[in-house]
Amino acid sequence: MNQTNLLFILSDQHIRDNSGCYGHPLVQTPNIDTLAERGTRFTNAYTPSPVCVPARACLATGRYAHQIGSWSNAFPYDGRVPSWGHRLKSQGHQIDSIGKLHFRSNDDDNGFTQEINPMYVMDGWGDLLHCLRHKPVFRYNRHVVQEAGPGDSSYLRYDTRNADHACHWLTQYANDGKPWVLFLSFVCPHPPHIAPEELYNLYPLDQIPLMPQWQHDQWPDHPAINYLRRYFDYDTPFTEAELRNLSAAYYGCCTYLDQKIGQVLERLEELNLSDTTRIIYTSDHGESLGARGFIGKLTMYEESVAVPFIMAGPDVPQGKVVNTPISLIDCFPTVLEAVGASPVPEDDNLQAESLWQIAQQPDQERTIFSEIHGITNSAYMLRRAQYKYVYYVNAPAQLFNLHTDPEERNNLAPLPQFQPIPQDFEVQLRHILDPEATAAQVIVDQQAKVEAFGGEAAVRKQKGFTNSPIPGG
Repeated sequence: MNQTNLLFILSDQHIRDNSGCYGHPLVQTPNIDTLAERGTRFTNAYTPSPVCVPARACLATGRYAHQIGSWSNAFPYDGRVPSWGHRLKSQGHQIDSIGKLHFRSNDDDNGFTQEINPMYVMDGWGDLLHCLRHKPVFRYNRHVVQEAGPGDSSYLRYDTRNADHACHWLTQYANDGKPWVLFLSFVCPHPPHIAPEELYNLYPLDQIPLMPQWQHDQWPDHPAINYLRRYFDYDTPFTEAELRNLSAAYYGCCTYLDQKIGQVLERLEELNLSDTTRIIYTSDHGESLGARGFIGKLTMYEESVAVPFIMAGPDVPQGKVVNTPISLIDCFPTVLEAVGASPVPEDDNLQAESLWQIAQQPDQERTIFSEIHGITNSAYMLRRAQYKYVYYVNAPAQLFNLHTDPEERNNLAPLPQFQPIPQDFEVQLRHILDPEATAAQVIVDQQAKVEAFGGEAAVRKQKGFTNSPIPGG
């Protein structure tokens, strides 16, 4: 394929189905929808880990969390494992980031030529409290719902700056002779779920469709999900009114994000860069928004682990929908191919494929893997064809048929007639890793992280937080 520039747009916590092009009946995302019309939309894209820091480390390196030891939000990317940015920079490409990275620090070589307005993890350490596994510090996160609504927030203002920086950057580098990559990372619609009033008001509360199994009597009774609710103080149900208000604010943040994306795409057009620039839009993970009685990410249900993924630009099929399952780790060869950069022998063992090639091909079967660690016992997801399998260490497995049960209400794993399917999935999983040994290594690494910080007492003094602070406070 021809070499072009690449504008890679990443959002934070955007539910795959919460945009018009993915079929949501209310959420207004005209710029994302237009991008999908101009290009290719993937219906089965997944994060390699449904939590911010590991997802972003995996996206950068093309490797899974267990391969690089990025277990949770206390294990940020530090540049030691080469990223696609390192590959591009070493071959003379301008490769800059704007906005949220959630890497460790600007003291590390993260693979970018410049890091503009970057957000790193808190104090270079991230969230350490969940590393105290033997005596956990339970979190009071009900404020995420209680504070949702119309208004202003530092995150809205941060994304305004990110969009402005991107427009300036495109103007500055429009005429570069060698293909460049701009990694533009917005923080919306991550909490706080506070939307500009005019956008919040777009969504009448009585018209909002609530998430699957939001009612208390429908919550799945599973040890891992039950523990997550308890850990974050969600085991007391939120009211329907609270969840409708939360959803309206979240929808408003999605529309705000879409406006910022539209601002940048408009500048791209004004600079006559559309014919020489490919575009990727995706998110690091999703958001539960009350589904299963939970708020946030951290689960293997579709609302948490699935992500939107759209590509557009030269050589990208227009108006195409691809059902082949893909992962954010596929971004490594995808970025390299876009700008004509070459992989090195070290990259030969990546379990990733170029999405430009997948976009050109008929739909195919492909097994996608995701993992989550750090708060409760580790869990692992495999998606192949219509089935999703979730293996929990020390808890019952789950199996869902996403074709007949897209809302994942019916766990097929315990049913005798389906036994060969989870058994086959477990064999596949154990070819990838040893789930119990990996879970044990997580605990060892968490303990080491606690000791490096100064011990358990020092960690317990760390204030819990829902949102990393924006640059400059």
